[in-house]
Amino acid sequence: MARPNVLISCGQRVRDKYFPLQEIERLEAFADWDWFHCEGGNIHAASEDSEGATRLAERIAGVDALVVCHGSPRIDEAILDRADKLRFIGELEGDRFSVRIDLDAAWARGVRTVDTTNGSSYPVAEWALGLILVSVRNAGANFRRIIAGNTPSGVEKSEMCGSLWGRRVGIIGGGHMGRRLMKLLRPFEVDIWVHDPYLPREMGEALGFLQTSLDQIFSQCDVIVCVAPLTPKTTGMIGKHELGLIRSGSVFVNVSRGAIVDSSALIDRLKRGDIVAGLDVFDPEPIPSDSEIIHLSNVFLSPHIGWATGDDSPHFFNLMVDELDRFFAGHETFFDLTPSAKANRLGDEPSGP
Repeated sequence: MARPNVLISCGQRVRDKYFPLQEIERLEAFADWDWFHCEGGNIHAASEDSEGATRLAERIAGVDALVVCHGSPRIDEAILDRADKLRFIGELEGDRFSVRIDLDAAWARGVRTVDTTNGSSYPVAEWALGLILVSVRNAGANFRRIIAGNTPSGVEKSEMCGSLWGRRVGIIGGGHMGRRLMKLLRPFEVDIWVHDPYLPREMGEALGFLQTSLDQIFSQCDVIVCVAPLTPKTTGMIGKHELGLIRSGSVFVNVSRGAIVDSSALIDRLKRGDIVAGLDVFDPEPIPSDSEIIHLSNVFLSPHIGWATGDDSPHFFNLMVDELDRFFAGHETFFDLTPSAKANRLGDEPSGP
């Protein structure tokens, strides 16, 4: 069989930063590829350069797989009508909304659509575990005490300090980040509860968690972790009611997006002093220098660093090469964009039972 032709549509910055040589070599082992240079848009928006869209439509003939990222125009019906061989479209990094692909038009033509934006989810899951461990021992308060010059060893009687082992952990969001966090939590033999209305019911049995309501997560769990995406439906989802359900001595961790939580309500709940929070995100960002959240001793803060790995290139392209390899070898892809995924990202009601 002929080697597949892969076209990558993106800007210069993505070309320079996102494609490590070893991954290019891995792609070249099974496919021919080319770069379509285009600029415009951002992580949340496709390029509106009509000339670029026209050029891409002229270039798309004979292409088996198209990978898009920042700079690419939207892959709409006009482009898809010119794509005589296209079987695969991959969004490299789109902040979970896939604005560069007309999904319905692609599906109508039988084109497989995947998204590797979850390349940033895996390191965030690691930091979620880190913040859980920091928070169950209220390490933020202990660090504040030490830098204030109060250095005796041990725990002061007024400080909360616990263990993760065998506790009940509630995870809000069962996507890539949530599922990776579940794997990381297994050695601690925790009881995992999950709230995510978009998950298939059978996933709980397969992965070993209890699927439940948001109120149950907040009222019954020792550790509560938000890893849900920010969508129209999740914006402000956690407010005074939910935070008021948290039991004394519990921990709340947020590594997803600050706007999912009502910041004023969170500060009010923390000021009661009987729970601990570990926050990598806040609303607004950056945190205002005069915000009360900075001075609360029962809060550990980090400046939205969960995604950072220190590597020269982000991990999106690694996952995309994996997907292309699976697809052209005749296997099923892992990270498909489906009608259910689209509903989740747009905040629409989940379909099915």
